[in-house]
Amino acid sequence: MARDVTAERSEIDATIHGKTALTNFEAACSAAHDLEAHRWKDSSGTWHSRTWSEYRKEVRKATAGLKAIGFRPGEFALIMTRNRPGHLIADLAAMHARGTAVSVYNTLAPEQIEYIANHCEATVAILEDAGFLAKFQSIRDRLIDMRHVVVIETAGVTLDDWVTSWDALLARGAEEDERDPAAFEEWRKVTPDDLATLIYTSGTTGPPKGVMQSHRNLCWMAESIDRYLEGRAFQSRHLSYLPFAHTFERFVGHHNAIRQQMMVGFCPDPTQLVAYAVEIRPTALIGVPRVWEKLQAGVMAAIQSDPEPERRAAVLQAIEVGRKLVRLQQAGQEPPSELLEAADRARPVWMALRTKLGLDELDYGITGAAPINPEIIEFFQALGIKLWEGWGMTECTVGASYNPYDRTRNGTVGIADPGVEVKLAEDGEIMVRGGNVMKGYYKDPDKTAETIDPDGWLHTGDIGEMDADGYLKIIDRKKELIITASGKNISPANLEALLMNSPLVGQAAVIGDRRPYLTALIVLDPDYTPVWARKNGIVFSSMAELVEHPAVRAEVQKAIDECNRHVSRAEGIKRFTILPGQWTPETQEVTPALKLKRRVVSQKYAEVIDDMYARVEPRTPVA
Repeated sequence: MARDVTAERSEIDATIHGKTALTNFEAACSAAHDLEAHRWKDSSGTWHSRTWSEYRKEVRKATAGLKAIGFRPGEFALIMTRNRPGHLIADLAAMHARGTAVSVYNTLAPEQIEYIANHCEATVAILEDAGFLAKFQSIRDRLIDMRHVVVIETAGVTLDDWVTSWDALLARGAEEDERDPAAFEEWRKVTPDDLATLIYTSGTTGPPKGVMQSHRNLCWMAESIDRYLEGRAFQSRHLSYLPFAHTFERFVGHHNAIRQQMMVGFCPDPTQLVAYAVEIRPTALIGVPRVWEKLQAGVMAAIQSDPEPERRAAVLQAIEVGRKLVRLQQAGQEPPSELLEAADRARPVWMALRTKLGLDELDYGITGAAPINPEIIEFFQALGIKLWEGWGMTECTVGASYNPYDRTRNGTVGIADPGVEVKLAEDGEIMVRGGNVMKGYYKDPDKTAETIDPDGWLHTGDIGEMDADGYLKIIDRKKELIITASGKNISPANLEALLMNSPLVGQAAVIGDRRPYLTALIVLDPDYTPVWARKNGIVFSSMAELVEHPAVRAEVQKAIDECNRHVSRAEGIKRFTILPGQWTPETQEVTPALKLKRRVVSQKYAEVIDDMYARVEPRTPVA
């Protein structure tokens, strides 16, 4: 049956009429007042929890506290903390004070913080600890509008007229709220069209842009998601570990968690994701591709390190049974009885692997924010996990397309979200229209007009293809397509995904713009590579030794050859270099959302890249 997007949009518009993120919060606290809202560990490793009614009390105190130190309607507050309840309380307090919170990535350098703080004219900052405070203190004289800094963990912090503690803010807020409880109700003056949050993009190509998301955007997106999840998110358990500065976590772990009355468990260190998952047992999990890749690599490394060859083979066979089942289901074919019987035998193995990851109670998982190898998705589906890929961007409040729960097509980002229109321009650029499209870029009307046309279509900058059933496939970023010296347009992201089919390849960057042929920079997977090396009898004392080892180069060459087998000759990678170390936000090759910064990579490794092109015509591909 053909979808009536106009009717879908009208239903969503009617449902959210007059609502704001704050009315959603009030509704959740009233309906689920005795249910658990937050769960977190303190510095000693002891778990704590908070109900929705307690959550609201903390927000009241923080709101009154912010007002008491001079935070006014229309002002901006920066928040820089790891994943913890205080981040969300501060965010809601800023909104209840009729201001706007701006979450910033913890990895930002002082100069980057300075740019954002001054661009939005932030007057207050809420920081986690002395380490984050040091960044702000190093640029204090350049923070033009910053009047107060609030620090949550005060060990090593000197309090003065500029720096106050979170506890002191809450205590003062409690006094003010008791003195004038009606003052809190001023939040009801907030309207759906008011700015709810300002999210600065990661800035892969230049200075970050401030994306303005209104209360209406957030409420509209939440209702659209509720329709495609068909209520599955309601009162689920969400594990929050991605940065709140990223729209994926900011929306799902905060605004949608409120709309759906989710219990949010906080993991402040993403490297401890599995350990926290084992204790939280999330029923819903989101992740960028690198997270799912690392989870799969960890499972495969554990399997390969099993000293019992028969047991190792049995586990791998159980996974293969799951893969075969998934492929038939997605093809709409009935599995033969012998495969169903094999699946019944394999199911305890799947569940054992899921249990080790803390995903045994997972109802669904979503991957987004960057391209992912479909085989990674298939791996988790083979374990009985409903994992699918969606697509969106900060400019459309997180989402624009999704794979239906029972009609997933791996290799696509699914169909348009309920109420959302998606179409392709003549050059293949994806265009989106709906209530999820941002208000615009803060203080940048020209860029806003360039991005959102007069008919309300958001020009996303992504290139896509769409099949007859409306399933969308992302090809690449419009501005990231490689144009070789011969004029061939090539998607580096597709090739990088193919390279990462090899568990040995942790990260990759394909090079070739205005060059005679393609090359690649390769970073080894730090979890899988040592296991593979030991299994193959390689003696080593460090990853640096493995980078130089002939056997490792030969294995990476196999990955290059396999990649080339799936593409045209012009798209083939002719040379590669294996680099030492890892690419992280701190080393600057990737954004905090783990998206590749191609310009940084090209500049940082210019000498290495030039060396790969030292000869005009390549010989047989070499490392």
